[in-house]
Amino acid sequence: MESVWREEVKIRRREPLPGDMEIPVVVIGAGLAGILTAYYLKQAGVRAIVLEADRVGSGQTKNTTAKITSQHNLIYGQIIRMFGSRMAEHYASANESAIREYEKLISEKGIDCDFVRCPAYLYSRTETQLLKQEADAAGTLGIAATFETECELPFRVAGVTKFENQARFHPLKFLSAIAEETEVYEQTKVLKIEGTKVETARGTITAGHIVFAAHFPFVNVPGYYFARMYQERSYVTALEGAKRPEGMYLGIDPDGLSFRTCGNLLLLGGGSHRTGLNQGNKPSGGCRYEALRARAQEIYPGCREVLKWSAQDCMTLDGLPYIGRFSARKPNWYVATGFGKWGMTTSMVSARILTAMIDGQECPEADIFSPQRHFTAQAAKKLATHGAHTVKGLAKHILPCGNKKITENCPHMGCRLEWNPDEESYDCPCHGSRFDREGHLIDGPAQTDCKIRKMQE
Repeated sequence: MESVWREEVKIRRREPLPGDMEIPVVVIGAGLAGILTAYYLKQAGVRAIVLEADRVGSGQTKNTTAKITSQHNLIYGQIIRMFGSRMAEHYASANESAIREYEKLISEKGIDCDFVRCPAYLYSRTETQLLKQEADAAGTLGIAATFETECELPFRVAGVTKFENQARFHPLKFLSAIAEETEVYEQTKVLKIEGTKVETARGTITAGHIVFAAHFPFVNVPGYYFARMYQERSYVTALEGAKRPEGMYLGIDPDGLSFRTCGNLLLLGGGSHRTGLNQGNKPSGGCRYEALRARAQEIYPGCREVLKWSAQDCMTLDGLPYIGRFSARKPNWYVATGFGKWGMTTSMVSARILTAMIDGQECPEADIFSPQRHFTAQAAKKLATHGAHTVKGLAKHILPCGNKKITENCPHMGCRLEWNPDEESYDCPCHGSRFDREGHLIDGPAQTDCKIRKMQE
């Protein structure tokens, strides 16, 4: 189940790491965040190499819906309440600047990646007050946002919050072009990191700075990101014969959908759930794609599915990314993770912040993204919920499982894996690692494969 982006772009192969090195900066992960970080460091005169376990763009970047937007669901009123107006302004400014930086970079380098400026909307079929409040909050922070009651969607809405001058693009066309200006080593999996040493099967690198940009940090201590994040899956179907809107849309209702035009296709997204927690975990037959197809036919009768795929997103306890120093105990380690559903914009934000930090430049906007920011009441509530899921997952491995085909427990921290019938994968409900039918690793933070075994008759 490849995305529309993978169908259209083949990124050239790179060689593996040739052996031991000493280098100013090592970036782990050749997705959009890692490649952009290496690119901007190079622009600042700092040599950085990127290590990738698989191929450039083979992780989460290839599965995005590729919206470049400062509109991140109902977030601005929440940030103002949790952190105050100044830090909320930093969040808004960083994301608005990211859109402009993409446009500037694409224009200057003549990158053909289908970049289009367009409005982004939040919509609801029943709610108006929350949408009005979000428009007002965003407006106080300098974003061109309005509440309206009419939109392009082919069904009735109670209202929409409109953000002007947002954007969309083809992420792999862009990534392929920018990666040409960076030093990347593929098929080079990082095995262990100690201090300034990055150990791989291809050699050991000594680095002044180490950047973790591989989606979910695989190092558990320090940082404890496994306790501060969980992962969600969501699903996309690419449709022919459906009316394509100019703007991008996201529903705030429990059954809300995502709409985004891509050439002659409409990308319809939805069905989000915590990874490893699936409705009706059965060995065969799924429900997420079927539900999405049913909604598609309801809204666009006669449309046809061309492609389908899913995405996996790291969700933080307070809904904001972790960008900055990995831990107070490791001043030369940095992290970019917890992007939620907004990885394209946040990848650019990450690259700019981490480049400034490593290059010793001032970056006032870094405060709202800092992994060491203060712990809020909302985060405490999420931590309790997240902890309950983890305890349940850890406890399962000591319970009888019956005579059925199962996998071993997740090699990350031992949680019992659950079957995802939509993706035909074994997923970890604790931290989101995923494995195929044969136990081969698909997504981290696990680092190794997980075997399949059979219970005794």
